[in-house]
Amino acid sequence: MDFSFLGLVEIPLLISLKVSVLATASSLVIALLAAWGLARKRGPIPALLDSICTLPLVLPPTVLGYYLILLVGRRGLIGSALAEAGINLIFSWQGAVVAATVVVYPLIYKSARAALESVDSRLEDAARTLGAPEWRVFLGISLPLASRGIFAGVMLAFARGMGEFGATLMVAGNIPGKTQTLALAIYAAFQAGDDRMALVLVLVTSILCTALLTGAEILLRLRRRH
Repeated sequence: MDFSFLGLVEIPLLISLKVSVLATASSLVIALLAAWGLARKRGPIPALLDSICTLPLVLPPTVLGYYLILLVGRRGLIGSALAEAGINLIFSWQGAVVAATVVVYPLIYKSARAALESVDSRLEDAARTLGAPEWRVFLGISLPLASRGIFAGVMLAFARGMGEFGATLMVAGNIPGKTQTLALAIYAAFQAGDDRMALVLVLVTSILCTALLTGAEILLRLRRRH
């Protein structure tokens, strides 16, 4: 067995898993708060905010990457302050997490908002009538009833994070052993003419994402039965 070959697959896989897990977790918190705040809201301002939250879903990844560089680059609006604190997100795995977070965020947001809006508002109103504050209504009624839709969005976001390419390449670069995810490793192998490595990485990515989505579907079906 060629252990060096396995290492070339294992390292990008571990980096992809780390980036995708952290990006999905970060997006989940932000997306839930945004979905809760905008659910059932009508008017031009909520519509504008919804468009902004959804924008990363339709913008090319390179455009997102450029915006992120303007934002968190060493001379960026936030990056300059981070640089003074000794934090540099560009060409780091943390930068890959930031890029993936922006890319996968709309998937959780749209799923969470749709799920929250499908909750019977009479149940929420009954809790308010009994004196429950908004945060308790959300945690005790809205969130549990919307959990299936949110879970589906989380699984889609995680799978999308595993395959993120464009924004990650621009923000974090393609540094083997540091920022090279599975998607970037496939690109590097293809560019180098290493078809064997590219094929193995493609199969690993495909099998992993298929297993993830299949497992999520099974869990959702089991939850419906109960």
